Amino acid sequence: MNIVQIEEVVKNLVTSTASGEFIQSDFIFELLLAYGHRKQSVTRLKTGERNLARDEVDTVLWKRNLYFKVDKNSELHGVIDDMQKEKVVNRHKIRFVIVTDFETFLAIDTKTGDSLDIEFKDLAKKFDFFLPWAGMEKAVYQGENPADVKAAEKLAKLFDEIKADSFDSSTANDPAKLHELNVFLSRLLFCFFAEDTNIFADNQFSDAIASHTNEDGSDLANYLKRLFTVLNQSEAERPGLPDYLSDFPYVNGGLFKDDIQVPTFSHKSRKILIECGVELDWSDINPDIFGSMFQAVVHTEQRSNMGQHYTSVPNIMKVIEPLFLNDLYEELDKHQDSQKKLLELQERIGKIKIFDPACGSGNFLIIAYKELRKLEMEVLKRLQELEYEKSGQAFQPFSVIKLSQFYGIEIDDFAHEVAILSLWLTEHQMNVAFKDEFGESLPTLPLKNGGNIVSGNATRRDWNEVCSILHESENYILGNPPYLGSKLQSKEQKSDLLECFKDSSIKPKTLDYIFCWFFKANKYIKDSNNSAFAFVSTNSAFQGEQVSSMARTLSYNGNHIFFAHSSFKWTNNARKNAGVTCVIVGSESSLRKSKKTIYSDLNILKASNINTYLIDSRDILVTKRNKPLSNFPRMNFGNMPNDGGGLILSPDEKEDLLRVSSELSKVIKPLVGASEFIRGSKRFCLWIEDKDAEWVLKFPQILQKVEKTKLHRLNSKDASCNALATRSHQFRDMNVASASQIIVPRVTSENRVYIPIGYLGNDSIISDSAMAVYDPEPWLFSVLTSRIHMKWVEIVGGKLETRLRYSATVIYNTFPFPNLSVTQKEALNNSALNILSVRENYSDKTLAQLYDEEKMPNELRNTHEENDKLVESCYRKSPFESDEERLEYLFNLYEKMIAEEQANA
Repeated sequence: MNIVQIEEVVKNLVTSTASGEFIQSDFIFELLLAYGHRKQSVTRLKTGERNLARDEVDTVLWKRNLYFKVDKNSELHGVIDDMQKEKVVNRHKIRFVIVTDFETFLAIDTKTGDSLDIEFKDLAKKFDFFLPWAGMEKAVYQGENPADVKAAEKLAKLFDEIKADSFDSSTANDPAKLHELNVFLSRLLFCFFAEDTNIFADNQFSDAIASHTNEDGSDLANYLKRLFTVLNQSEAERPGLPDYLSDFPYVNGGLFKDDIQVPTFSHKSRKILIECGVELDWSDINPDIFGSMFQAVVHTEQRSNMGQHYTSVPNIMKVIEPLFLNDLYEELDKHQDSQKKLLELQERIGKIKIFDPACGSGNFLIIAYKELRKLEMEVLKRLQELEYEKSGQAFQPFSVIKLSQFYGIEIDDFAHEVAILSLWLTEHQMNVAFKDEFGESLPTLPLKNGGNIVSGNATRRDWNEVCSILHESENYILGNPPYLGSKLQSKEQKSDLLECFKDSSIKPKTLDYIFCWFFKANKYIKDSNNSAFAFVSTNSAFQGEQVSSMARTLSYNGNHIFFAHSSFKWTNNARKNAGVTCVIVGSESSLRKSKKTIYSDLNILKASNINTYLIDSRDILVTKRNKPLSNFPRMNFGNMPNDGGGLILSPDEKEDLLRVSSELSKVIKPLVGASEFIRGSKRFCLWIEDKDAEWVLKFPQILQKVEKTKLHRLNSKDASCNALATRSHQFRDMNVASASQIIVPRVTSENRVYIPIGYLGNDSIISDSAMAVYDPEPWLFSVLTSRIHMKWVEIVGGKLETRLRYSATVIYNTFPFPNLSVTQKEALNNSALNILSVRENYSDKTLAQLYDEEKMPNELRNTHEENDKLVESCYRKSPFESDEERLEYLFNLYEKMIAEEQANA
């Protein structure tokens, strides 16, 4: 569930409990369900199977999750203090301690130390306190020196010192040297983590360096080189070693296999190295953000964001849940009472392959690994319960999930090394969780294969060589590949696109870089009846003119979309970053027949078909047109000057000319483009019709500007521009309105709910940075400024960078709108005038200010919302419940109108 849904459910739960609609004894179980806990698990808690409390009437004790009491007879602050001190809190690693009498509500987060002391009725206002239950764990805390940040900053200092000591100008960018440094850093990170998490003895690594190397650092490189060799040796291979080396356990796993050049150390760098181990508690480091944060250590340009990383668990879950996790949990729920089926499910989990072909520092693989281990633990807990019910004997659980089931490709060398390391650390953490639950687990050391993570360019690699796929394989490809528009791509990336699509009829010249991953994933799964992929993508790849290419990319081998998540902000990095607007798209081969689902931040919709616009409709492609599909007047580009600046006037230039002669006011007009209209800036132009040319050109000041325009046109390489030199006193286009005109900016911010559209008189000239409709009826303004038209703009129009782009051929001419009755036109006319009238009430503000989402006056917002309802009532009587429903209706109407047009042709 997303936070909007959670807040709403908690609000209803509190209201229902207070009113008596829910019995109070059910409250805590309903609260757990609100945060996405599995229904089967909560049911078993409710029946007492998993409630560890002695008093099950008023108390719930659930391992790792909560310790909850209802107490209507005691002073609650004293009760919660006593509860927090009980041994069961530490023994069972309880996250939240809660007590209530349904008047007051107290809670403590044992991980962060935060507390809640509120009236019960206000719980919904503080619903975010329990978001860790939903996997929404913030990795940056407001306290002083959080562990992740402090560790990264300390390591950055160490990196800078090491590089200064060991690199000169000739080796600073040597790939081989940098690779060895990356491997060295990953080994250090492992050792720091190991000595704080019981993999090594406490502080074993740091103490050994402090006591067995010189303070000036002169022998530290040799010591570390020898230690790394030892860590790769089994006990049988260590005859005659001194205790301070032989006491280290055998690590294996390939981490210490390669012989690398250990960098030189100085007194200062040795001191920082020891401080990294002694002063920091590496057990608090969160592998979910481990990689992205420590990448800033070696990529110094990223250091400004150090300490601003959040776990991206909620966003990653939007990928892995519908891709495979929901299905696995459904299997668990369906076979709760069958040992045979549950064992088959565990066997299936142990054969799944997870592959991220743009894995970065491994976030997606880490979360997928964690979630599969959690699922397996649920399976094993149920098997234990069934075995005990059947025989009274204990079932000895064991995990079948291996890191070797996880595959990745990463082009950045350090990120590749960190991804391998992060998976090892995550495995250790999950082994600890397994031991907490079941009493024992496999030892962390010696390390097993640390995941099949390879370094390379995923657009050039054969994915089947990295992660083999067969007809019966259950492979899931996932991730967040790089998205770069064609203008932002390097020469190498453009070459990658050409290579990727060389055997396809799709022309990649203008495509986003992410198309490579969609195309290769589509080919990769085509022959597998159990495999699927899902990627996070920029939403622009599924809008505008790129949709046609994406449709062909995704259907190239007969594959189809089986789930999609509509646009949302991906904000897993910098706190100050508003985030990139993304979608998630899951695709499967034609051999699979999964249920189709469209997710949004507000709801979940079942779909019969998901097209490339990510809506529930047939596979329709909106194609550009030269005339409107609906009964609209023609829309034109605004007037292009093509003048080299000769015919454009600043306010000062306008005043200078009027001082020469007031008669020139007849040929000076306000020039209104997107910027002038939205931001209120002022420009003017010379608008000289042929009948005025003779007398106007007698003014030297005017003639000078016309000559400048003529020279610009004659010097152009464009023959059509050269031809315009014969009438250099005029714009290329000379379109004017008889009475009024609608102006539509060609590019506008995506952060506005409505495009600021204008209704101008005939005294202004609309420039080519905007579109124009000349002498329209007001009802058209009402339609174009509506929410439903805005949705069409967003989904069909495409974008310039992230800004919305409006065009006549792609948007206006394709927009489906029913024919209007006289009564409907009159109502829309009045609505248009109402919007314009309300704008006049705020004439001191620019349209940029009026249409700022956060600053839009309520009066204007309400007037627009009334207009939205009126416009939408022209389509059908019942209101639309969501934007997805609006778009589905529009696409169906578009298809119908196109068919009727073709039938009547």
